[in-house]
Amino acid sequence: MRTPAELADALPYLLGYRPEDSIVLVALHDRDGRGRFGGRARLGIPGNRDDWPSAAQQLTQGLVKGSERRGALPESMVLFLCQEPGEGESGRAVMERLRPLAQRIRTACGALDVPVIEALCISDGHFWSYCCPSEHCCPTDGTAMGLPGTSVLAAAATYAGLQVRGTLRELRARLAPWETGAAVEQESALDAMGMALIPRILDDGSRAGVAAQTLDLARQVMNRLADADPVARGSGPLPADLRDDELLRHDEAALLILGLQDRTTRDRAAEWMEGDEAGPALRLWRALARRCVGSYGEHAAAPLTLAGWVAWSCGDELEAREALAMALGADSAYLFARLLHQACNEGLDPESIRRCLRRARADDGTDRTEEDTAATATATTSATTSDADGPAGPAVPVKSPRPSARRRRRTRAAESAVDRPGSRSDGTGTTRRPRRSAGQPGTPKLGTSKGDT
Repeated sequence: MRTPAELADALPYLLGYRPEDSIVLVALHDRDGRGRFGGRARLGIPGNRDDWPSAAQQLTQGLVKGSERRGALPESMVLFLCQEPGEGESGRAVMERLRPLAQRIRTACGALDVPVIEALCISDGHFWSYCCPSEHCCPTDGTAMGLPGTSVLAAAATYAGLQVRGTLRELRARLAPWETGAAVEQESALDAMGMALIPRILDDGSRAGVAAQTLDLARQVMNRLADADPVARGSGPLPADLRDDELLRHDEAALLILGLQDRTTRDRAAEWMEGDEAGPALRLWRALARRCVGSYGEHAAAPLTLAGWVAWSCGDELEAREALAMALGADSAYLFARLLHQACNEGLDPESIRRCLRRARADDGTDRTEEDTAATATATTSATTSDADGPAGPAVPVKSPRPSARRRRRTRAAESAVDRPGSRSDGTGTTRRPRRSAGQPGTPKLGTSKGDT
């Protein structure tokens, strides 16, 4: 690729989706005289201009330091600013409004000795270059983008099996809670189920029975989803999600959502991560995340984390990152989501975690925590990482550094603080404490704790 037009056309294929309201920074490497794309980093464009300096520092330092950890400092960068015009605004006005942001990012990259060789603004079906002064190739009114999928790069990407999956907004919609009239019915079902189920989860004598009931129901629903008639090919994700929603009753969703708040139950469910189980499991976790409505938003951390884990295990890093980020948005202290999100972002191979889960499944009932599984895998396994966060770029084997004895002691102390009764966690070691539901006096509700429980 040699022109700004080719770079603008390449962006969706570099990321695997079409960015909106985004700053995208792409690393470039020069190997044997041939350039190649490296790591990619994306950040939403801050609405407040006062946040632009910190956003520029965060994005540039994150990408450069991440590339250094993987053993390949980039020679240069390409910057993209993507934002559609507001009401009464033109694409050119967007370009001018974002020019100071582009300059701040270029300055931040220059301070790290990694120059930005091209900076593009994409808006309203046109692109502008902040670097090219030539009116011939980069006119003041912008250059129209080509039709999606018609370029040579699009043909090559299609031939290579790379997909462009719409926008992040469309992906998040598959995991976001309902905002329809059915949400009221679902919240009522959660309240009713909580009255009956939470005391049993908190009781040591009946918790195992609730776990078995939850997992048995999850298997039944997964079989139901697997046997469902497929939607029309090419109809998009919405019809498929609506079909799955119709196959899951409100009371079933309530039992599964509340049952998965028990950490041991959730860890057993995480074993459905590959083969014929993975597809129905991912559909179920998405459907449960959509049912965490109203005051039950924090409960979405468990199904969102499971969705992120299965997506990552199946090779879909894009959905994995978004699902895990949404899980942390629902509960920022959810340790399992934090560990998986870090491992995914650092390019670790999920096979190391799959091996731990396979061993745990073979033990069939041995008490263990998924946090220990993920932490062990991320700390001690040699991972095959890619210098590119997106679909392109060759993989480079990199060994994870062994933590020092002092760091290992801190890690064990942190893990035991989560698992140890009487520590900063909720006291049960496995389950969220009940709380009063807003608007539902006397109704127990599963709440948050300091640790991931």
